[in-house]
Amino acid sequence: MTKIQEAGDRVLANVERVIVGKHHEVRLALVALLCRGHLLIEDVPGTGKTVLAKAIARSLGCTFRRIQFTPDLLPSDVTGLSIYNQKTREFEFRPGPIMSQVVLADEINRATPKTQSALLECMEEHQSTVDGTTYPMPNPFIVIATQNPIEYEGTFALPEAQLDRFMIRLRMGYPQPVDEIVILDEQKRVHPLDDLTEVLALDELRAMQAAVREIYVDPTVSEYIVRLVNATRNHPDVYLGASPRGSIALYRAGQAMAGLLGRDYVLPDDIKALAEPALGHRLIIKTSSSIHDVQAAQVVRELLDTVPVETAAAPRSGEPRDLAEGRRTMRS
Repeated sequence: MTKIQEAGDRVLANVERVIVGKHHEVRLALVALLCRGHLLIEDVPGTGKTVLAKAIARSLGCTFRRIQFTPDLLPSDVTGLSIYNQKTREFEFRPGPIMSQVVLADEINRATPKTQSALLECMEEHQSTVDGTTYPMPNPFIVIATQNPIEYEGTFALPEAQLDRFMIRLRMGYPQPVDEIVILDEQKRVHPLDDLTEVLALDELRAMQAAVREIYVDPTVSEYIVRLVNATRNHPDVYLGASPRGSIALYRAGQAMAGLLGRDYVLPDDIKALAEPALGHRLIIKTSSSIHDVQAAQVVRELLDTVPVETAAAPRSGEPRDLAEGRRTMRS
């Protein structure tokens, strides 16, 4: 697990050359990357959403494309289309910008629902069907989307099915005054993004993504995840709770967080730290509760305080998993 931590620290340090004072947010972005999940960055303009996406892309040895979402953007502008070749007298598929390993969907909520729906199959099934032919997405494949939650004019709210396909939603927030001074000094002559270089090769990234899935998750941690997600479905202020996809996202994110912290097992504290970014955007608050300013993040924090956590011990070094599970059963 030290290899995951060392590689993660390299990417983290490289991105933080551009994104100052947002260590937790950058780490959450890496969690989504290691889980092969998609990332939604939501905040007001000028807080570094697009810069974070570009910094991550430049730190990786991956192909990168940017899609600027606008109301006149068509689904074929995203997925690609078939064009008739007069020389060969056949239709040739011209892939769209979505056929890239890291895709920046900038201002995603400015596109119409029809265009947004073009991303559903790509994000969940890692494939795109155009004119009856299915084309696989590259490996790895991650969508980093940005949106402004304040401005509503000329925007289209993301449907629940679209939001559920994002593994993690994070908010950048305004920088602290001392960090903002550093930003001013660093951008005095040139933008530090221009000097950013690749620090993680593509093969190394794939190896890390495979290794993360081998990180041990104790049954008590899995049960805690399920109890937490089930509690969102039964909360009196919630109209629609988190789906099983949310449970899987929280499970995978816990593995990635443990790996980035140098551990080969997941703790309940990892799940608590990731609950709001992984579940908050999946909850729909009842209209009667939203009138009283009840927010999804507030509901998740309340559940973290009320849903009990059972003690989970780390497996001993070299101990088989079945023996470790038996030891915990005997102790309980």
